[in-house]
Amino acid sequence: MQLRPELLPPSIPTTRRAELAAAITAIEDRLERGEDATTLIEAFNTDTDNDYDELDFLSFHSSQSLEEFAYEAAWPSFPKVVDITRDELVEIAERIVAVDPDTDFYVHLFETNTVRPGAVSVFYHPPEHLKGASVTELVDFILSYRPMAL
Repeated sequence: MQLRPELLPPSIPTTRRAELAAAITAIEDRLERGEDATTLIEAFNTDTDNDYDELDFLSFHSSQSLEEFAYEAAWPSFPKVVDITRDELVEIAERIVAVDPDTDFYVHLFETNTVRPGAVSVFYHPPEHLKGASVTELVDFILSYRPMAL
């Protein structure tokens, strides 16, 4: 299935990724020297419409490269698509379980557009009664979740 443009990973120019990588490195260097980086982090968050903190800049190497962090920072912060369809969510889920270079984007997109907490974890750790279920069945299970009003 073809996804609409707003459901595809954004095309981030190389120059923008390099600019963000330089900013990340500057923040990381300042923090590693024990200096205050509050102003730089605030400017970075304003520029990227994100909410990173000191720990994000000091620990990203444990899960991704500098280039991946810069690419992630350039994504829309909350890619909420109000008219997303079940079929589109199934296609996004298929792309998540296929694991490709854009998997992180699709995980972010799926989590933002479903209400079940930790929705993507269902693909990797389904409930006992859904072990061996298809991606479509897992998406239907995720979509059946209704939060309780307190």
